[in-house]
Amino acid sequence: MDDKRQQLAAIVGQDGVSDATDALENYATDLSCVPRLPPRYIARPKNAVQVQALVGWANGAAVPLIPVSSGPPHSNGDTVPSVAEAVIVDLRLMQAILKIDRRNKIVVIEPGVTYAELEPALAEQGLRIPRPLLPRSNKSVIASLLERQPTTIPRLNYSLPEPLRVCGVVWGTGDVSFTGEAGMGPLSLEAQWNAGLAQVNQQGPFSTDLMRLLTGAQGTMGIVIWASIKCQLLPAVRKHFVVSAPRIEDLVEFCRKVERLKLGDEALILNNVRLGAAMNRPPGEFPNWSALLGASGAALYPQEKLDLQENELRAVAAEFGLTLDLAEPRVAALLDACAQPAPQYGVFFLSTLDAVPGFIAIMLGVARELGYEADRIGVYIQPQHQGVSQHVEFSIPYDAADGKDAAAAKTLFLAASEKLVAQGAYFSRPCGPWPDLASSR
Repeated sequence: MDDKRQQLAAIVGQDGVSDATDALENYATDLSCVPRLPPRYIARPKNAVQVQALVGWANGAAVPLIPVSSGPPHSNGDTVPSVAEAVIVDLRLMQAILKIDRRNKIVVIEPGVTYAELEPALAEQGLRIPRPLLPRSNKSVIASLLERQPTTIPRLNYSLPEPLRVCGVVWGTGDVSFTGEAGMGPLSLEAQWNAGLAQVNQQGPFSTDLMRLLTGAQGTMGIVIWASIKCQLLPAVRKHFVVSAPRIEDLVEFCRKVERLKLGDEALILNNVRLGAAMNRPPGEFPNWSALLGASGAALYPQEKLDLQENELRAVAAEFGLTLDLAEPRVAALLDACAQPAPQYGVFFLSTLDAVPGFIAIMLGVARELGYEADRIGVYIQPQHQGVSQHVEFSIPYDAADGKDAAAAKTLFLAASEKLVAQGAYFSRPCGPWPDLASSR
């Protein structure tokens, strides 16, 4: 048996190490355009002690580690090795919901916990967390938040990593520490809970803010072994609305005011291609552009709160010559659904709302120049940080069985990325081919 495999087995057990060809192939490539390269081993730790031992071993053996906590398919290239002999640290066996604290509206979970597992458990306690749009059912909640995947309720997005609060982490040195307020207590969650700490405040320890080293780092700084996440009360009543328009420009000022007034809950914009793909229906069944809005009421006077928000939303829509319509049930259900991604390249970045129409024009212009059908491109605009910034995402679908179509989509992905960066698109989560583009600007 290979020495390294024996050493890994001594840490995570024989059943926790794999070098089976099919298992390695699952991590050799993904839906992105990064070069194919299989890892050497897959290690599956079951607890934080084993994670710390793996990091210590990797330092001594000079072996690169790639932490992964979500199930396939992966899409951004950040789980594919960039150097040979890498070891995948598959954290999916660490899937405990450690504590649900309803009083402080906090849940503490391990990295293998998915949205499909967490949301029903929270609902039993009358809680929910802000979620991204259509996460896949096996998507790790912690991985999503560490990578700042946008959530759909901008008024609750007090900072880009929100609702992520406090983390326990094994740093690249092998040292363990807790971030935020937990960093000023004992390195034991149970001891902190017994002392009345709730892992709510993400700032700290002391004058530092160690969590900011972890978010967006794609696992390069360390491996998170648990995290606390801020929850909200589960709504007693909810409604979902659609405001449609033929042009994106017709929705900009309306959305800007909705975000400034912090009206409602969910707020996002989809073009008919992205909405049709999500609904598995032809784009022609939908208006060119749709703003999806949610409103709800919880705890005290929920119906009165909902009615007030609906009236305000209708008034703002009328101010800009738009109509607030009730969303059909299948459209409303998208905001609570999971989905598996189809083969596509995704271009996503941050911008301000006034610049969004210009970036859409650039993207569609590059597509036309390259002969890619522009009406295949999906657009998703998600307000973040209480509307201060916008997550802008273009979906470039392709037929995986058609090599020519896949090559055309890849060419568009690379060309559009360069053009958008040159025009000021901020690639805050650079992965795949983007690190050089982002750092060059």
